[in-house]
Amino acid sequence: MKQFLLPVILISWMIVLSCKNDSDQTELSPEHPVISKADDDSILPSKLPVMPSPGNIDPDSLVAFSKTLLGVPYLYASTDPAKGFDCSGFVTYVFNHFGMQVPRSSIDFTNYGRDITPELALPGDLILFTGTDSMETEVGHMGIIESIRNDTLHFIHSTSGKAKGVVITPMGDYYNRRFVKIIRVFPDSLFFQ
Repeated sequence: MKQFLLPVILISWMIVLSCKNDSDQTELSPEHPVISKADDDSILPSKLPVMPSPGNIDPDSLVAFSKTLLGVPYLYASTDPAKGFDCSGFVTYVFNHFGMQVPRSSIDFTNYGRDITPELALPGDLILFTGTDSMETEVGHMGIIESIRNDTLHFIHSTSGKAKGVVITPMGDYYNRRFVKIIRVFPDSLFFQ
């Protein structure tokens, strides 16, 4: 028994030392985001890589798939299409369908991806808004840009408003007042193939 325990203890100690060395690295990769502990003792990504790994997925395929979810009802804190989605749950579900990791909460998209001016926005980019409280300035709602028609952005999102679910909405006064920014998570090369 002692002969068995010594190799197990040595291997365990080597694993602990190698994990400590990995945690000291600050460079991020899509396969190994840095993880930190939140105040409520849950584990949250503290910083995800700017670029997910899109593989063979192009933005048009992502938008096409997102449109198959039109009509799914709104349900706060859900990523389950059988029950419903909240806004970030919808975005998370769509990207995860293609194996792309993105933040789960809309506010976590604030510093994610690359900022894009509205004039350069394309279908597949993400659009961020404040919450419904007019005093809020932080991101509290989001969607995926579906198209640009007649110089107007249209985005697909899960809304808790009167539509109560996944819909396509044109930018108008209401959303212009809440607009924060547009971000791109795909490499530019996927838009211009």
